Order: sequence, then structure tokens, then C-alpha cells
Amino acid sequence: MPALLAEAQHLAATIVLGEHGRRRAGMGADFWQYRAAQPGDDSRIIDWRRSGRADVAFVQDKEWQTAQTVMVWVDRGRAMSFASVPALPAKGHRARLLALAAAILLVRGGERVGLGGADGLPPRRGATMLARLAASLSEDRAEEYVAPDTTGMPPRSRALFVSDFLGDPAPIERAVAESADRGIKGAMLQILDPQEEAFPFQGRTIFESMGGGLRHETLKAGELRARYLDRLAERKARLADLARATGWMFSTHHTDTVPARALLWLHAALERRI
Repeated sequence: MPALLAEAQHLAATIVLGEHGRRRAGMGADFWQYRAAQPGDDSRIIDWRRSGRADVAFVQDKEWQTAQTVMVWVDRGRAMSFASVPALPAKGHRARLLALAAAILLVRGGERVGLGGADGLPPRRGATMLARLAASLSEDRAEEYVAPDTTGMPPRSRALFVSDFLGDPAPIERAVAESADRGIKGAMLQILDPQEEAFPFQGRTIFESMGGGLRHETLKAGELRARYLDRLAERKARLADLARATGWMFSTHHTDTVPARALLWLHAALERRI
């Protein structure tokens, strides 16, 4: 757990933080717009320099800023422990790293972060919350594939789902649709190993799931490649359509690429800047 947290903190340090403005007048530190002074405005908020260039007094409206609640769900099923070669991280490690680094950025920006699911954590701020989140994410699940769990996610919050999304698509679609019905917007980040994209197999091959529950042997693996790639493309398209229909965002990240780019996408997606 300490190693994961340290790695996530190092990754988070590569991203410049933004602010969560609401583009309306209210409590905040950032200038939004000038407006003419109105009866009842305190004279202390008048911008005399701007007012000196006109015949009326002007005040500065500040942009209302409010803390958001972001709930994180990370697939900790056994299928996520796959890595095609020792030099690459397992999908699960990359998923946890990116989710935790995104949580660090959110907490540093003043947001509340929680862990979704029946064994989740209620949203909180601070370093203690990040340590608890890292500890929870370090716990593996016994199931081969795990579906997103929206338990404990407050209405009108934001959510982050990180998985390979290669299990049964029905629970995934149900979780996102139910979240959208409760006003929860969010992002789905799919983590794939490059071998899962390329399907470089030929001849006699034995395919076995990470938990050993699924096994398939073929003498002509190369003949499966086209059908496999078609099904993978179909799954990605289905997830992208789900995101569009619910107002969520979707992207795919590969474990042989640098995680900083995916973290930048996550940060922008949760702030609605892309």
C-alpha cells in the first residue's frame, strides 16, 4: 500500500491542478465579471479603478466555487491481474495507480473523494482519506470479473469507473444507467494490455482465465483473430455509445503507454474540460 500511494503521488505531481468553477456569481476567489453596482452593494466591493473609467460604479463578481464529491470504483477482479510480459504492469495495478492519482489531484483541489461499493468509503478530504483509499484499493477480490457497484454514491455527484470492462456488459450498462438516473455524471476508463488489442497468437494455443475458471484450447489460434478483434471493437463501441447516451465519458488506456496521458484525460473528464 505505501508503494502504491507513493507511486500515485509521484504521478499526480505531473499534472497542474485546475479549479472547479460554477460560472455564476457567489463565494469564490476567482474573478468572473464586472457588473454595475446596485443598491445594497457594500462600498468595499466597488472596483474604483474600473469605475474611474466610466460614469457608473462597478463591482467584481467572483465565480462561485463549490467542492464536488467524486466516487471511485476500481475493478479488483482476478482478470485484472493479467500482464502479457513481465516488463508490463498488470492491468489491475495500472487501474489502481490511475484511480489513486486522480483522487490525489481531486483532494488537493479541495474535493471530497470516496470509494464506491458495498465495502466502500464515504467521501472525505485529506491525507488520511487517501491512505484509506490506497489500503482499500490494494485488496483483491476473488471473483474473475467484477461489475461496477454504485452502492454509497450520492446523487448528483461524479463517478470514476476503471476496469477492462471485458466481463458481462449488462451489469456495466445497468450501473452507468442507474447512476445517470440519479444525476451522477462520470468517466469510464478501460485498461487493456497491448496483447489484448493485437491478439498475436498462432497455431496451438491454450487460453486460460487468470482465475482458472475458463479454458479454451485451439490448434489454429490465428483463425480466431478476426472474430476476436471484431468482438473487441464491438465492446468498445458499446461502451462509447453508453457514455454518449448517459452524458458520461469513455476512453481506453493501454498498459504499455505512459500513465500520465491517461491521468490527464481523467482529470479533464472529471472537470468536464474535454
